[in-house]
Amino acid sequence: MPITLDQLNAAPLAEAALLLDGLYEHSPWIAEQALKQRPFASLAALKHAMVRVLHEAGVEPQLALIRAHPELAGKAMVSQSLTAESTHEQTKAGLTHCTPEEFAHIQRLNADYNAKHGFPFILAVRGPRGTGLSKAEIIATFERRLHNPVDFERAECLRNIHRIAEIRLNDKFGFEPTLGNAVWDWHENLARHTDPGYAELGQLTVTYLTDAHRACAAQLQQQMLALGFDEAHIDAVGNVVGVYHAGPQPNAVRPELVEGLARASTSSARTDGSDSPATAKTLLTGSHYDTVRNGGKYDGRLGIFVPMACVQQLNQAGRRLPFAIEVVGFAEEEGQRYKATFLGSGALTGHFNPDWLDQQDADGITLRAAMQHAGLPATLDAIRALQRDPSKYLGFVEVHIEQGPVLNELDLPLGVVTSINASVRYLGEVIGMASHAGTTPMDRRRDAACAVAELALHAEQRAASDGDSVATVGMLQVPNGSINVVPGACQFSLDIRAPSDAQRDALAQDIVTQLQAICDRRGVRHTLEETMRAAAAPSAPAWQARWEAAVAALGVPLHRLPSGAGHDAMKLHELMPQAMLFVRGLNSGISHNPLESTTSDDMDLCVRAFAHLLEQLAAEHPN
Repeated sequence: MPITLDQLNAAPLAEAALLLDGLYEHSPWIAEQALKQRPFASLAALKHAMVRVLHEAGVEPQLALIRAHPELAGKAMVSQSLTAESTHEQTKAGLTHCTPEEFAHIQRLNADYNAKHGFPFILAVRGPRGTGLSKAEIIATFERRLHNPVDFERAECLRNIHRIAEIRLNDKFGFEPTLGNAVWDWHENLARHTDPGYAELGQLTVTYLTDAHRACAAQLQQQMLALGFDEAHIDAVGNVVGVYHAGPQPNAVRPELVEGLARASTSSARTDGSDSPATAKTLLTGSHYDTVRNGGKYDGRLGIFVPMACVQQLNQAGRRLPFAIEVVGFAEEEGQRYKATFLGSGALTGHFNPDWLDQQDADGITLRAAMQHAGLPATLDAIRALQRDPSKYLGFVEVHIEQGPVLNELDLPLGVVTSINASVRYLGEVIGMASHAGTTPMDRRRDAACAVAELALHAEQRAASDGDSVATVGMLQVPNGSINVVPGACQFSLDIRAPSDAQRDALAQDIVTQLQAICDRRGVRHTLEETMRAAAAPSAPAWQARWEAAVAALGVPLHRLPSGAGHDAMKLHELMPQAMLFVRGLNSGISHNPLESTTSDDMDLCVRAFAHLLEQLAAEHPN
């Protein structure tokens, strides 16, 4: 029989410890110490209590815990001396049925890893979805992590140990993160669509208005309707817009509800929206579905699927809220194909630049032509008609994977965003003189690449001394470069971000001034085009407070953090109040990378947090 929280909270300490036996390999002390903090309001609270116990124990007990774990497909497996839990996990991952070659390779990796780090390699082989990683995924992760620094790997092993314990705890309680599993599966399904040239490599790339992009839009539209949205359409710039209408509230709303909307009242029948209050406002939410080249599956898309899951729960429960829910899958946020970052959300705020229509991509296709090919009107009148009237909206909220290491390092599943940093982007070129690499003396060279390299180092040093600012030269290319030619031209990008507009502007001015000084000293010249500028977007206090209340209700410790990345929310901030919720990423929170990932358990908590926010709003806006 599964354990219940009531049972665990009420049991004598020794009995409760037995109920949690086997969570941490040969280390019952972690659960025993955590149990002293009873009662636990949720499984999430219990999980984090154990995380804190291990964190506060210090390095030596942490190392002892890591060393208590068996090697993957190691001697303990061969001798059949694994714990029952480890046997189940390694069997589920197929490690008990390795080929001789696979087994030999894993043994070499085990030996090399132990020799370098002084402890065994630990991996939660049941994976982010809980259904098991493939042997190929396990071996690839092993090979990659072998080269990490020792301190980093110690922390990574502990994070994987906590994931192992989380899955084992779920098994003991008979808990299945069904909402998170559904959202996980939706991501996998959408990731089937990827641009030519990347599909063959198994990489995810979805750029604006390509065939893959349009396939994503069509799939999102169809899925919204299947889940119970009253309307779903693709607008004039390719945004996918789904609306779930407002309706009467037959029962009192319970703001304390944290177990998902499916457990709310089911006494009201679903309507077609015709009885929606005429004056009902709308909650706007969503994120983008385009990706960077060879990117991850969750950047942007998580913010579309989480509210979709909540609408599905409302529909299944036959419920309407006293406000409508509008979910937008923004067509273009990354600015990969055209220099039109935040094109999708910018259209909703009335900030579509007419000059964008004449921009050409790398193949010479204008934005106007791409829109026409996609069946979009490609007229300014149609695009300008997309601007939203803020008086009709309550505000904008966005869920997003963190894209950074903070929550991962703190072992926290959720974080509340306080502000989105200001940013500015440039594309530039330094023009020097191409010349023979063997015959041109070093003091006679007009090397364009060295000038850009010097700029990159200056930007790095200047931003590092400027608080939470960052500056990046992400693209650096020598057109038609040759091994024996001094670069005569070098194209580059410059991305600058800072907590405030003033701090961003001062940093940008210093870097641009230094670029001119570098060029003057080296006898080269430059061009520089500003391609994007976005103001800092502090979270609206009332909306940030709603996210904080939702996180607290789940039993998860509250953590506030700024967003260094830009998001569609910073565009909607220009029209209406906004606030964001971050979800922890795996692999040090890496993003814009195929290693971008999160767990279905964290996704499940995110859906429940969003549901709680909806219930708060319903309580604040009764019929």
